[in-house]
Amino acid sequence: MFAIQNYSKQNIKNDILSGALVAVALVPEAIAFSFIAGVSPVVGLYGAFIIGLITSILGGKPGMISGATGSVAVVFVSLGLSVKHLHPDLGTEALSMMVLHTILLTSIIAGLIQIAVGIMKMGKFIRLVPQPALFGFVNGLAIVIALAQLPFLAPSYIAQYDTWIDILKASITENAAMYIIIIATMVTMQFLPKISKAVPAGLVAIIAVTLAVYFGHIDTKTVGDLADLSQVRLPHFVLPDPSLFSWGMMRIILPSAVIVALVGLIESLLTLSVLDEMDGKRGSGNRECVALGIGNTASGLFGGMAGCAMIGQSVINFTSGGLGRLSSFTAAVLLITLVVNFSGVIATIPVAVLVGIMFMVSIGTFEFSSLKRIKHMPKSDVFVLVAVTIITVSYDLAVAVIAGVIISALVFAWEHARIFARTTEEEGKKIYTLEGPLFFASVTSFHEQFDVEDDPDTVVIDFKEARVMDSSGAEAIDALTQKYRKASKKLTLRHLSEDCKRTLKVAGPFCAYEEDDPTYKVVRDY
Repeated sequence: MFAIQNYSKQNIKNDILSGALVAVALVPEAIAFSFIAGVSPVVGLYGAFIIGLITSILGGKPGMISGATGSVAVVFVSLGLSVKHLHPDLGTEALSMMVLHTILLTSIIAGLIQIAVGIMKMGKFIRLVPQPALFGFVNGLAIVIALAQLPFLAPSYIAQYDTWIDILKASITENAAMYIIIIATMVTMQFLPKISKAVPAGLVAIIAVTLAVYFGHIDTKTVGDLADLSQVRLPHFVLPDPSLFSWGMMRIILPSAVIVALVGLIESLLTLSVLDEMDGKRGSGNRECVALGIGNTASGLFGGMAGCAMIGQSVINFTSGGLGRLSSFTAAVLLITLVVNFSGVIATIPVAVLVGIMFMVSIGTFEFSSLKRIKHMPKSDVFVLVAVTIITVSYDLAVAVIAGVIISALVFAWEHARIFARTTEEEGKKIYTLEGPLFFASVTSFHEQFDVEDDPDTVVIDFKEARVMDSSGAEAIDALTQKYRKASKKLTLRHLSEDCKRTLKVAGPFCAYEEDDPTYKVVRDY
């Protein structure tokens, strides 16, 4: 499972130390995402542990970190609001339990969907995401990671300030210690690796700053201020409330489960692609889909929320030397160990040091090379990159990526919506030699190439350098054949594939059968 025979002592040390760093950084994030979803911090911590553990063993990319994430937690926000709207008569405690069980059942169903996607080997469709959309996703996510840290720096009574300048001044005055800690953390992470890479710089920053704050009695916000972790125990089996299987509840659970599944798959597969570029090794998208699905299903059954790959933590792990499964396995196991047995120690860690680490992750995640490439990119690619970045920041990751794919597909169709014809005449025949793809977008251009009225009585259309891509192309050939037939002119079609000839209804009898006809197929259902 861990391919121990391929591990060197250096690999083991790096994986364990990097996993330890990630485990500590996962705690406040899991707590924060639980608050976003409107559930107890324990739900996020259980999800981070269970999903991280299962994907570390079964996942398609060694060293990739999965757990409770903000992109999935946001979906649970609307789900919780729907439950509250459907059951306004419930008391506060009963309503909280109903929301919790709804999230758990949604996580289970989303996991089953992801398993099905992996088994059907649909993970390969991530290849449809173009490079500009990938750049936009990465850049947008880097901005989202940075923006997610700003609430920690906000002044206590932010509503009383009218402008951003006033908020910034108040924040600096009130949180001066946090700013100093953040800067110290970032400086440590930037320059320590240039001196020594024996221990991950982030782990050094956490230990050093925590000791300085604790023994220096520095007044700053700590992890313990975010939530009480003293009551956390090991996860246990939980069955969803039977009342959730009513038609009214399933109408809100099933759509949310589909969205959770899609968001989780897209973010995980794109994270896998980013990590593939970082280490030059190709992971298995389908295996990751199945592993994530099993993780989310198990998480829902043991009281945890669904999640997916975490690009920020994965980048931390990779850049800290955690390239094997042992690193992500260590992170998951150490996470629950720290929370259950050393909650008091975790509670003393300053939030500012974790914010500083995440700022460095944001800087490392942002694809600065894409800014240099913009001036060399086609305008359509620049538009896709900027659009995906903006949608990722302002709306949703899944929507952003789907929008990027759609925009790129439309641009591709537009740019290839031309088919050209060279004409020659020999022995009283006019020969049209076509070039380019014949599909739904180029049908109009196809018809514009022919002059049915002025053509001679014998016409040959040669498809040797053209390809019929879909049924719209076949219909266009049929329509053109009908025009020549009405004009009482002899038409011959040559170099059409056998599959295309079978698709043609009107033009079929006019096809010339030649030995060098192509063998490509026409897509009938698209």
